Amino acid sequence: MLILAIWPLFALICLGFALARTGRPAPEFWPAAERINYVLLFPALLISNLAEAPLDDPEIVRLGGAAVTMICVAAAALWGARRLRPSPAARFGAVMQGAIRFNTYLGLAVTASLLGEPGLRRAALVLAVAVPLVNVLSVLALTARGSAPGAGALIRPIVTNPLILACAIGIALALTGIGLPLGVDRLFELLAQASLPLGLLCVGAALRPEALRREVATLAAVSGLRLLAMPLVAVACAALFGLAPTEALVLLVFAAIPTAPTAYVLTRQMHGDGELMAGLVTAQTVAAVLTIPAMIWLLSGLMP
Repeated sequence: MLILAIWPLFALICLGFALARTGRPAPEFWPAAERINYVLLFPALLISNLAEAPLDDPEIVRLGGAAVTMICVAAAALWGARRLRPSPAARFGAVMQGAIRFNTYLGLAVTASLLGEPGLRRAALVLAVAVPLVNVLSVLALTARGSAPGAGALIRPIVTNPLILACAIGIALALTGIGLPLGVDRLFELLAQASLPLGLLCVGAALRPEALRREVATLAAVSGLRLLAMPLVAVACAALFGLAPTEALVLLVFAAIPTAPTAYVLTRQMHGDGELMAGLVTAQTVAAVLTIPAMIWLLSGLMP
């Protein structure tokens, strides 16, 4: 049943990869498609789910705390390892993103397949707390040359991130009780329906198999941390915060998914190791075909 729910998502990724390799549509299509999804369709999905989210539910608060704890534990472990084995910021930033960032399109698609609308709303709340945190930690890692980055370097990726802005708008609508009246909810629902399929196609189009030939050991080690170790941390955090089954499974899904393709963009913008980051995105996305169902099947029995 789990495989039946997940395999169509990876079929879309494979289709995106095949379409990009055949050149139809033209190569210029994919950056434009990714951009419209990033600034319009995906924010509409987040707003529509957060606008009616049960923010007064204590389970939501515990889920947010568990997600933050999971990410901070992983980041702290990597910073500790760097003290023992120093590495330049260009590489360390790629490794950090390979371990703590997550593919939001795939995470929401898996959650929707397994849990439906209630899972989507909880997943949107995970994004609301996790996306700003991973952006700050990623910038810190990419600038970790012994001096702290300026406030602008930390704040800019947050205040200009459409996903963070969409989360803020959705939460504000939920807290004020305004919601999405006068048919706006239907408009946002229509926009949201296009987001996940297009996002998964773009994930496939962004894969770079040639990047897998470099630093195989590093790719394997970081991918193991992301796809195998992080789900174990999620199980521990779910137990620590006493999460209910639905919230625990949402946390496990976001721990088990691969890193985000957008990590490559940030790495290049901040002069990090773009080749290593491209390899991590590709290796993890390919490996996740097996590891996501395996981790959910093996670990869901340990969850509440």
